[in-house]
Formats: sequence, structure tokens, C-alpha cells
Amino acid sequence: MMYKHIIGKQTFIFQDLKALLAKASPFRSGDALAGLTAISYQERVAAQMCLADIPLKQFLVESLIPYEKDEITRLILDTHDLNAFQKINSFTVGEFRDWLLCDACDALTIHELKNGLTPEMVAAVSKIMRNQDLILVAQKCEVVTKFRNTIGLKGRFSSRLQPNHPTDNLKGIAASMIDGLLYGCGDAVIGINPASDNPEAVAGICNMLDHVIQTFEIPTQSCVLTHVTTTIQLINKGIPVDLIFQSIGGTESTNQSFGVSLSILKEAVEAGRSLNRGTIGNQYMYFETGQGSSLSANAHHGVDQQTCEARAYAVARHFNPFLVNSVVGFIGPEYLYDGKQITRAALEDHFCAKLLGLPMGMDICYTNHSEADQDDMDNLLVLMGTAGCNFIMGVPGADDIMLSYQSTSYHDILVVRKMLGLLPAPEFENWLVKMGLQDNSGKPLHPIGYQTLLNYLPNE
Repeated sequence: MMYKHIIGKQTFIFQDLKALLAKASPFRSGDALAGLTAISYQERVAAQMCLADIPLKQFLVESLIPYEKDEITRLILDTHDLNAFQKINSFTVGEFRDWLLCDACDALTIHELKNGLTPEMVAAVSKIMRNQDLILVAQKCEVVTKFRNTIGLKGRFSSRLQPNHPTDNLKGIAASMIDGLLYGCGDAVIGINPASDNPEAVAGICNMLDHVIQTFEIPTQSCVLTHVTTTIQLINKGIPVDLIFQSIGGTESTNQSFGVSLSILKEAVEAGRSLNRGTIGNQYMYFETGQGSSLSANAHHGVDQQTCEARAYAVARHFNPFLVNSVVGFIGPEYLYDGKQITRAALEDHFCAKLLGLPMGMDICYTNHSEADQDDMDNLLVLMGTAGCNFIMGVPGADDIMLSYQSTSYHDILVVRKMLGLLPAPEFENWLVKMGLQDNSGKPLHPIGYQTLLNYLPNE
């Protein structure tokens, strides 16, 4: 279906809904690389004004990627809850924006609506929202998940402890991990990106993490971010696996480039269920996403990168994850050129995921060849804390020595908690107090438990 909008004497034509969404997107380098972006500021404004008048129900009849060609499209449409959608079925995109911003739209209302929303709907409304709109609406949302602790409660701000090592040396990983625990990090997960996908190496890390968690009775969970098929093999061999990880995208062909499909993810869910390792909940999937992955795999089908990203959230939502995060600046300046584009993308990703009911975190990060620096990340860090982000990364010195990119440090988590009056997950907070690492008001203490933890360091 063709769309048009007139501004003064100029008529702007958009060939279909896919083109309209792309032209309405705030400028970013990835869409320009793909030839999808608006050719002028005037065309972008015209597209946004036209998009604001599109009925939300149009997204249910006009697929961006054909139903018969893409299993993600089929998932989105086949699982859409028409009953939940009834509350807003008469809205246009613009009316939906206004309603989301009104006081009557609260956390419970958004929670009840989540299965009535499609990724394309939330991507569309994000394109006509200012940054402050994205923050305000996301702040309303509360998405709570449970495994060995409770993540996502209001007033809480969690972190993934990320002690990566370039050779997967267990002593090096353990030293960084203990450092992070002393700063009160790791309540979301202690998550390692292994340097290789070698099953034996991954198993060694899994065993070490499990030993630390069990020895010190830490109410948290571990994850080695290897390919999901490797994790399934390890589960079948009896290796202690907590969370099951996989990178995902918003098109079937993107996921094929990652070596996964919906059927493989279903197999992973069944494998995780067989372990029953959660103590207070059974949500054990962990997904990472990021704008630009579909373009980098030549798998975007002419859909703009932010809408592709939102479609990945339909995949994540289907498998009831414990954690999800966008690795927002990791893919590089070809897709998000500078600090401004990274900031906008992070706010969009968090907003869209929360509306769709996901426990969304953020890797606030950039690569060294991007036009960004740590000041940009400091700004984004405060914005994400204000927006109610479930968790961020805790990386030693904010510099990942294995993945060679810049993220957020252990200190950054403390800063946001102190600045905004936020606390770790409740079960983890109690453990910090018990270990003498934090007092009852959330203030870090001289680490009484330092030597106890330090004595754990493995010999090799």
C-alpha cells in the first residue's frame, strides 16, 4: 500500500509501510548504508507525520516481511493477542503515543497490553517520540523475572558481572569476578564471554562459576555466553548450567547467520527446564540483541535497523527470558556512528523491549573506532538509570580485554545506585550485608569479606 503526505506544495510518496517506517527513523549510519534513510530532513518529518496517522491495526494486515518467507513474521502474527489489543485497536500511531504519555497509562495497563502489541507497532511509535518521551514511558514499566533472585523491581538497579579473559584463564576470570562482587556487582548474572567455543573450556568455566556461587551461597546465576548448541551439549553431559544464552535477530535469515532457529531455541528451553536449577523461579534464557545485526548479515529485507531490532524482541518474548539486553554500540560506527546515535538507539531499544514485556538491560558501550567516548557513555548511563533499565554491564575498568570494546565499570554501577537512590536485587542486597560488603542503607563498606573471597582464587 502506498502512502503520501503533503507539506506546503510538496508531496512526499512512500511506496509501502516498510519504506515509511525507514524514512521516519531518526538518522543513523546503518540505514544510510542500506539506502533506506530519508534523503532530507523534510522527507523525514513528512514520514513521521504520515506515520502518526497510520492506524495501529494496519500493522496486522501489512507485513514488512512476507508471512510465508519468514518464521519471525509468522511468530509475530500467530501469537498476537487480539483481546489485549482491543483497548487500543482504534488508535493511530500518534494517538498511541499520546495515550502512552498520559497519567492514566500506568505499569499495570502496559503489562496487560504487552501481548496485544507487535514489534512493528512499538517501533513505529518510538519513531515519533522524543528522547524524553522514551524515558518517561519506559520508566512506567516494571518487568520482573526470577531465577535465584528477583530482577526488575522498582527502585532496583542490577548488573551483569563480566570478568572476561582473553585466554579463558580461570584465575584471571576469578580475580576480576571477586573484584566485581566486592563492588556489589553481579546480581543480574555473572556472565563470561568465552574466548573460544571449545566445549571443554566452556565446561571448565561453568564448573568454576558454579563452585563460587555454591560455596559462598551467592543468590545469583551464572552464564557462559557460548553458542546455544554448545550449551545444549554441556547440559546433556551434566555440566552445571544456569542461564542459557544466545544472540538473536529480528529476521529468520539473521538468525540463520547466528546458526539458530526457533526450533533450536525451543530445544534449548526444554534442556534448561530439565535442569531445574532456579531456586525462586524458572526463567533461564538470556538473549542479546543489537541494531545493525540484520544489515551486517545482509538479512534485513529492506527493513530499517531499529524495526529489525524490535522484531528480535518478539523472539525473546516467546521464550520467557530471565534477561535480555541490547549491546547497543558494539557493532560499530557503520551502524551507529557516534555518541548521539548510540544514545538514541539505546533509548529506543529499552523502550520497545519494555513495552513488549521484556526484562530489558543495556550494554552501554562503544568500539574504539566510533565517534564516541566515555563522556557519551556517562550521559547514557544516567539516562538508562532514570528510564528504569533492569541491568547494565560491570566490566573491570570499563575496558573489556577480551572483546576489545568499552563498556561500563563496577564503579559506574555504584555511581548510578548512589545518584538515583537505587539498590541491587533484594536477595543479593541481603547477601552483601551478610558478607559485610554493604550496610543496611545500601552504602558500601570496607570489605570484611574480602579475604574470604580472595582465598578462593584457583591455582591456575
